[in-house]
Amino acid sequence: MLAQQILNGLVIGGVYALFALGFTLIFGIHRIMNMAHGAVFMAGAFIGLYTVRAGLPLWAALPVAMIGAGLISIAIEVIAFKPLRKLALADAELASIISSIGAGLIIMSIAQYISKTETMRFPFGTVPPDAMTMAGLRVTMLQVLMLFSSVLLVGLLALYLYRTAQGRQIRAIAGNFRAAQLLGVNPNMIFYQTFFLCGALAGAAGVMVGLAFNAIQFFMGEPFMLKAFTAIILGGLGSVPGALVGGIVLGLLQALSQAYLHPLLVDTVIFSTLFVILLFRPDGIFGQSAPEGVTKRI
Repeated sequence: MLAQQILNGLVIGGVYALFALGFTLIFGIHRIMNMAHGAVFMAGAFIGLYTVRAGLPLWAALPVAMIGAGLISIAIEVIAFKPLRKLALADAELASIISSIGAGLIIMSIAQYISKTETMRFPFGTVPPDAMTMAGLRVTMLQVLMLFSSVLLVGLLALYLYRTAQGRQIRAIAGNFRAAQLLGVNPNMIFYQTFFLCGALAGAAGVMVGLAFNAIQFFMGEPFMLKAFTAIILGGLGSVPGALVGGIVLGLLQALSQAYLHPLLVDTVIFSTLFVILLFRPDGIFGQSAPEGVTKRI
């Protein structure tokens, strides 16, 4: 029973990690809170759903959803964030939060109109309902898909950030914006790249959540925003490894709480854990206090 719940927690924790990675990557580069990230997550789920309904298999619908969500994320950067960079830092922080909330509401309104506020579902058999037993654990095809996709996407993101020239430029911008500019890094291209990556990760997470719960709604991103925020606070705000660990911890806490406690106590356990960690590690598990002007996290 315990091993089964740990497996369930790892599966859902991987999805939380994908969602939180995009959220924290934007903060690590831009030092802003993208409150439209949940709407991009929801848009990815809808794009994946309509792609499957159009006749494409899931293995093709997932990349389409990621690309679509990535492009929507770039549009948010161009419309909601780029015009605010001319403001003073203190003004830009508040303005960016308000602007991203507005962008998220617009995306949600479009999804609400398209879906007619109905709860939509993937066609039956999109993922075979087969299950297998391994070492006493019941593993479904959907769990295999979710876990494999999460590990693959996290691995590709790590390779991109730490093994490519573009990744080095992203980390340079995150570490010291002015110095990176002096070294010839084009910040606008970095911003577009990071927003696309974050949107793509959110889109993939949206498709997997839509499959796992068999329900896609125009407001499905809002509860995940709160959980993603919890995950990145646990791991350390702006830390990519922290978002990964925070998402997995969150998934394990949720699975174990649902199995052994009353369902109404799940959120109590999660946020109590957050409170305790913040008491002893205010910067999160992987967070580090940085000197003023230095923003390096990833």
